[in-house]
Amino acid sequence: MEINWLAILVATIIGAIAGSLWFGPKTFFPLWWKYMGKLPEEQPGGANMGMVFGLTFAAIAVQATVLEVVLQAIGQPTWWVGLATGALLGLIGAAASLTHKLFGSLSLRAWVLEAGSDIVGLALIGLVLGLFG
Repeated sequence: MEINWLAILVATIIGAIAGSLWFGPKTFFPLWWKYMGKLPEEQPGGANMGMVFGLTFAAIAVQATVLEVVLQAIGQPTWWVGLATGALLGLIGAAASLTHKLFGSLSLRAWVLEAGSDIVGLALIGLVLGLFG
């Protein structure tokens, strides 16, 4: 199995861009923030936003790396296989995170936005990896 690190880097950047667009100030962030029970004047992430963004980027890189390993195990993935596999893995993650929301009595509406971001982001990461495949 040969890991394509350039593909992972590109897919990670695409995943980060997708997440920033999904949760941008003109898209779903204001609604998600409200569903999280936060006031508009409250700031996300506390005082160290550099760490928040850095760890978020690292988490997306881990997702891209794992998805690359899965696609390599499938063998000769296409863009379609990458897209579908990423979306399916996103659904698995969404289902797993739902249990945390339910037991934590947290907002299901916020979960829908989070899960949607994960599914779309992993689908796009898979698409990129499949294109490199």
